Amino acid sequence: MHAAPMYIAETAPSQIRGQLVSLKEFFIVLGMVGGYGIGSLTVNTLSGWRYMYATSVPLAVIMGIGMWWLPASPRWLLLRVIQGKGNVENQKEAAIKSLCRLRGPAFVDSAAEQVNEILAELSFVGEDKEATFGELFQGKCKKALIIGGGLVLFQQITGQPSVLYYAPSILQTAGFSAAGDATRVSILLGLLKLIMTGVAVVVIDRLGRRPLLLGGVGGMVVSLFLLGSYYIFFSAAPVVAVVALLLYVGCYQLSFGPIGWLMISEIFPLKLRGRGLSLAVLVNFGANALVTFAFSPLKELFGAGILFMGFGVICVLSLLFIYFIVPETKGLTLEEIEAKCL
Repeated sequence: MHAAPMYIAETAPSQIRGQLVSLKEFFIVLGMVGGYGIGSLTVNTLSGWRYMYATSVPLAVIMGIGMWWLPASPRWLLLRVIQGKGNVENQKEAAIKSLCRLRGPAFVDSAAEQVNEILAELSFVGEDKEATFGELFQGKCKKALIIGGGLVLFQQITGQPSVLYYAPSILQTAGFSAAGDATRVSILLGLLKLIMTGVAVVVIDRLGRRPLLLGGVGGMVVSLFLLGSYYIFFSAAPVVAVVALLLYVGCYQLSFGPIGWLMISEIFPLKLRGRGLSLAVLVNFGANALVTFAFSPLKELFGAGILFMGFGVICVLSLLFIYFIVPETKGLTLEEIEAKCL
């Protein structure tokens, strides 16, 4: 969850980095849809869960074998150079070979020049000293942690776990008997997530991170207030709940879904990227667990309408956070992000 976006961000050309990191989210959602589909086929089979797990094994084996052929991140190799770890010429040669493997034959002639540019940029932004964990909470790293940690925190506390985990019961409450078949509902929502993530992949490097975040989270605000209004005012019109649910899922996958992971993979300075990203992932899953476990007690205490309205208010706060705090990183190299945005 944290190594994949970090590796992609460090190895991808800046012009398509957004697309490639977002493709990770796209294939995760594709896997979910496949899992939902296989689950629906085996749900009535005796010990069907065994078949569900068995179908994942070949994919995991292929991926595990494929990992052995991945070259090391050129930026990681060059970071070791300026921190005085290993032979300078050997590390530079390894970085050039890695870049050639990652970018293809057309890049062979310019690989050495690119390596020297990355080295110069790393030296300029002060990556020459090995970082301590405490530096995460100081200077540039502190700002990166606020941006990255804030995004993944709002990604969860705007109700994403609750809306998605409880989607079948939301539809059931709305009076749609088909929602009784949770697997079918999951497949439909999964397909919508897949389509909207695909849209984000196509446009993210053209439009930028901020427009998609602001537009998508704005749509989430509308959908949450609409969902809350259904439970309080429009309970006789179940179509309101369905429209709100679909709007929420679509807007989330256009914004927080892929861009949260993209931003945390590119915003941290290189020497602390691994630790910073790990901490952001910890915040993400901690907040996910908190919202998941708190939803039912809070629903009992306040009612679904007030609860979704509360998520809507938090979503408005996240919109303000994005507008005033989150920078645009479209088209910038990782070193330029560190120099200009932090």
